[in-house]
Amino acid sequence: MGNLVVNDISKTLKKKRVLVIGDTGFKGSWLCLWLHELGADIVGYALPPERKDDHFNAIHLNTKIHHIDGDIRNYKKLKEVFENFQPDFVFHLAAQALVRVSYREPKDTFDINVAGSVNVLEIVKNIDSVRSLIYVTSDKCYKNKEWIWGYRENDELGGRDPYSASKAAAEIVFYAYRNSFFSERKNLGSASVRAGNVIGGGDWAEDRIVPDCIKALNKNIPLEIRNPEATRPWQHVLEPLFGYLLLAVRLYKNPKEYSGSWNFGPGHKSFNTVYKLVKKIIHYWGSGEININSKTDHIYEAGLLHLNCDKAYNKLGWSTKWDFDRTVFEAISWYKEAKNGNIISKKQIYDYMEEIQ
Repeated sequence: MGNLVVNDISKTLKKKRVLVIGDTGFKGSWLCLWLHELGADIVGYALPPERKDDHFNAIHLNTKIHHIDGDIRNYKKLKEVFENFQPDFVFHLAAQALVRVSYREPKDTFDINVAGSVNVLEIVKNIDSVRSLIYVTSDKCYKNKEWIWGYRENDELGGRDPYSASKAAAEIVFYAYRNSFFSERKNLGSASVRAGNVIGGGDWAEDRIVPDCIKALNKNIPLEIRNPEATRPWQHVLEPLFGYLLLAVRLYKNPKEYSGSWNFGPGHKSFNTVYKLVKKIIHYWGSGEININSKTDHIYEAGLLHLNCDKAYNKLGWSTKWDFDRTVFEAISWYKEAKNGNIISKKQIYDYMEEIQ
């Protein structure tokens, strides 16, 4: 793969009009920075950043792209953005992305993740400029049966919590639009992408393991974990984003071949318990203690969930580049540098691109 693929991605995206829906979010802001470095013309549409320390603000993304404050539930405003910008590429990442929040605010979760996504798809259906659509859902769209093997793209969808159910529903809606409308357009490639458990610098969302750890470490208090034996396939945020970029370019060039659903997750060696992750975080931070919080709030959390990514490996040549140890090192390095006033997002993107084989 190597530089040939990176050069092809850069050549294809350079000066193209790219709309990123959800640019103020953790993954969306990293994606926009990467697209900026690749020379794309970017418009971002999302609610304002929630926190002053969010990655969007840390990298001063508003000086690099044209950001528009807006809600994906506002069909009229979103449609105007599409009509005015006429994007070639669309990345839809806007979502209510937290399981525990979905228990507190189930209606908002469904309104955003399902109805908001319908707005995106309906507008794309009527905008002829769009050549490539990446529609981001989650690994939690699968009906979790606690299997020891990974879920494939054609496995059963479902969800017992509002967040997971909303993502399964969003996938079903995408399938209907792709088969009923998008497949009729010869020059439109569309794909839903499923990834989960990404970590990296600039994530300060509530109730997420790495931000919670960093907040505790900065306050010199014990790191509380409630489900230490839960096993997850941890990957750095740049890993699935590279998959999205690679797939977006393939969709642009060969829509019939690459349209569909795709998993992007790490290999088995990156499957580790929450406890092992926190121990590794403490190791790279240089201090910290763990407190197991045995209190139960009756909120369901999956014990085991991972993806089978054979399709991405065999058809795209995509696989994760950084192992578990390197993934945690890069994530914690970002927070340590940021504490000292240094933002290393751009450096990490270039380091990653240099290591693509």
